[in-house]
Amino acid sequence: MFQHIWTTPQYLFLALFCCCGFITLPANSEETTNTAAPPNIVLILVDDLGWMDLSCQGSDYFRTPNIDRLASQGMRFTDAYAACAVCSPTRAAVMTGRWPGRVGVTDWIRARFQRGSQATPMKTQTEYVGGNNRKLLCPPNPFWMEKDEITIAELLKPAGYVSCHIGKWHLGDPAWYPQQQGFDINIAGCDIGQPPSYFDPYKHPRYNFDNQMIPRELGEFLTHREGYEAKQFIQQNKSRPFFLSYCPYAVHTPIQAIAEVAAKYVHPNKSANNAKYAAMVESVDDAVGMIMETLQETGLAERTLLIFTSDNGGLKGPTDNSPLRSGKGYAYEGGIRVPLIVRWPGVVGAGTTSNEPVSSVDYFPSIADAVGCDIPSDHEIDGKSLLPLLKSAGRYSLNRDSIYWHFPHYRHSPGPYSIIRSGDWKLIKWYEGGFELYNLKNDISEKINMAAAMASKVKELDRQLTAELSRIGAKIPKPNPNYVNKSK
Repeated sequence: MFQHIWTTPQYLFLALFCCCGFITLPANSEETTNTAAPPNIVLILVDDLGWMDLSCQGSDYFRTPNIDRLASQGMRFTDAYAACAVCSPTRAAVMTGRWPGRVGVTDWIRARFQRGSQATPMKTQTEYVGGNNRKLLCPPNPFWMEKDEITIAELLKPAGYVSCHIGKWHLGDPAWYPQQQGFDINIAGCDIGQPPSYFDPYKHPRYNFDNQMIPRELGEFLTHREGYEAKQFIQQNKSRPFFLSYCPYAVHTPIQAIAEVAAKYVHPNKSANNAKYAAMVESVDDAVGMIMETLQETGLAERTLLIFTSDNGGLKGPTDNSPLRSGKGYAYEGGIRVPLIVRWPGVVGAGTTSNEPVSSVDYFPSIADAVGCDIPSDHEIDGKSLLPLLKSAGRYSLNRDSIYWHFPHYRHSPGPYSIIRSGDWKLIKWYEGGFELYNLKNDISEKINMAAAMASKVKELDRQLTAELSRIGAKIPKPNPNYVNKSK
């Protein structure tokens, strides 16, 4: 075999060649780190966190240094939306990348303790419901998300990922808990939508975590315990790709806080409940800090895609969503617009901002894109991958026609509704009759209803909304033949 013998002049030439930069040797750069192995995925889905509940969002009341630091290291979205104004539908949308109207979970799921003696049914109810005091009959909300839905954990499993869910699940009875939907580990995820208590031993006379989390330290605050569990999971799985779904029960009711932390937020223009709520927000910030610190200590921060967001807007009373109108449960911006921060060093530009309208359904395809997982061709996804936008420092447009919401239930007056946001325009369709039309660019507080003045725009958006709901097979409220108008 021929073997080249290097002469002294050749060695000198090679040394000069390398020093001048003509030969680039492999370096442990951020880009190299990110492309050498599939990224870890950390999804932080906070419960009921409002759009203005972070200092990086402009609040001068809340103190969230860790989340602010996260925003300084990644991209913050100004026009991010939850897929619903209440929790379970958004959580289903996050896990599947599909509109709640397609999944069929369109309201929050009632836990077993909230159903009295009613046992888990054999199958999902299909008969419409409603008493004679309602104009409309509404589709029933199921007690679970169907198992034929593909979750993020199930998407990533063939790629060798270990998956862990911590905190609120709220997507079904025991047969539909996280470990039945692709997760390897489940801590505190069960059918309940709020914790028994925020203090160890987490007891309530009517409900508990169904043995999904064992008390550890008397008096420990739940959010800190959830953060501790996240830290343990990361440390124990640092040598393999992982998906961490961290979903703290905070800041959902009951409004409970560590007294000395709440004392920091006492303010003459704020209530005691506001101070406790702010302390709960701080506990979430603490837990986010624990996760960020652990990723850094384990050397995983540079190859971890981290998504931080909320499942719906802030609850009116404990917090104030101004300048957004209203709050959790409502069709207005305060109910559906949420914080969103995405960090992936070397891929997402630090300290960048995007005003592109995005939705909960976008996280599933974004994660699939980041990891390189193929979504089954027969499984239709409603979201779009955010990666091109994230990689372009926000300059890329998703070229999406619109974002949609569908809530075919009675909650707040005037009843069931659907929404479309197309560009700067937002149309709310009330199924008992009537529309509201707002230009969000000029009227973020939704003070001026332009429906009467712009009838042609209402018709255009209504046609588009109706077509989308038909496309995904959403169930629409229908007239109640037994309705009795007691006001006559």
